[in-house]
Amino acid sequence: MAAILRQPASGIRVFTIIWLGQLVSKLGSGLTSFALGVWIYEQTDSATLFAFSMLAYSLPFVLALPFAGVLTDRWDRRKVMMLSDSGAGLASLFIVLILAAGELQIWQVFLAIFFNSAFSAFQWPALSAATSLLVPKEQLGRASGMTQGTEAVSQLAAPAIAGAVYVVAGLPAILAIDVTTYIFAMLTLVAVRFPQPEPVSAVEGKQPGDNPGFWREITFGWHYIRQRKGLFGLLVIFASMNFLLSLVWPLLTPMLLDLSAPDVTGLVHSAGGMGMLAGTLLMAAWGGPKRRIAGIIAAEALTALAALLLGLRPAILTVAAGLFGIMFTQPVSNGCSQAIWQTKVAPGVQGRVFSIRSTIAFSIIPLAYALSGPLAERVFMPWLESGAPLANAYMAIAGTGPGRNIGVMWLLAGGLYFLLAMGILLYKPTRNVERVLPDAVS
Repeated sequence: MAAILRQPASGIRVFTIIWLGQLVSKLGSGLTSFALGVWIYEQTDSATLFAFSMLAYSLPFVLALPFAGVLTDRWDRRKVMMLSDSGAGLASLFIVLILAAGELQIWQVFLAIFFNSAFSAFQWPALSAATSLLVPKEQLGRASGMTQGTEAVSQLAAPAIAGAVYVVAGLPAILAIDVTTYIFAMLTLVAVRFPQPEPVSAVEGKQPGDNPGFWREITFGWHYIRQRKGLFGLLVIFASMNFLLSLVWPLLTPMLLDLSAPDVTGLVHSAGGMGMLAGTLLMAAWGGPKRRIAGIIAAEALTALAALLLGLRPAILTVAAGLFGIMFTQPVSNGCSQAIWQTKVAPGVQGRVFSIRSTIAFSIIPLAYALSGPLAERVFMPWLESGAPLANAYMAIAGTGPGRNIGVMWLLAGGLYFLLAMGILLYKPTRNVERVLPDAVS
């Protein structure tokens, strides 16, 4: 471990190579994700089925994460990432072959999304755990900003590119690009080697040769987090915020498609990508405030205000501005949070701890995706059409027309999101987690 930290330049160079491969891969995945979403909505004209496609991705991701964490700590983390990229690439190749053989069916798309998600679950804990060994502690905020930058570039470029390519060349061309980007990511992983953490027995004080068993290793991350109240409180708040955003996020594309064409919808999503890119560049250059919990509170409060703006009017520019704001603040919040976790959790157990952390944070997202479409179509749409005084007052302020049922959901989510951000100030163990919990990374 000490030898690794004495050579930070080499570690950062390896991290940069890995980051480049994942940047290209993420861009290809973003093209496919946007194109498949448009294809599903065009085929079905159903916001519920569109939301279910996101459910088909989130559910296997959550279920696979605990196993991914254990294997990340047991195996070479580079090989875990290679397994993730190869499996996800094969899922995209499956759709290409089905398209070449005949007519593509909805259930086949859902099946490919399911397997892509299951393999992708191995990527995040392996990369996160490797980063804390490759990058010096004081640079973790910047590294987190770079990692989130891959998502930002995907959000910025993928919708606009996918919208244009979809209109000109159709779904097969986009899928072919996606498979090629996975191959590039695999080649970057082949070109590097990862440092390995200290043995788990040394970290946990067990005798060499002890084997706690696979199930105990899965549950280890849960017990580790529960014993640290500040981290557990931060996790619960983030999970609640994820639930609120996930209730409305699947409805954003259907709302935009009701207001505009696929290429305009892609441009609005790219506005969100511009916000995320700006936020990640800020984090990569700045690294976040010295007191990272304060950065989380401020960024999440601004996220809530941006969500309120997004739902306020049925206008493309208003939606784009709100989306830009949400995506700008999230890299700051997530970068600060990631740096706290990477600093406070021992490197030898980060695979298991981070996977359980993600499992808990994302576990209620499938429920949110399952509820979002029915709530929009069967609850808020009839409510707006009921002529109730409160519904009429909302439409007088926020306007009428397509997507207003989704708009009111964004307003409600934004208000509750702001209350959760303020909740960090009220829970003392989380508010003081950086001061009270000792660092586990030198």
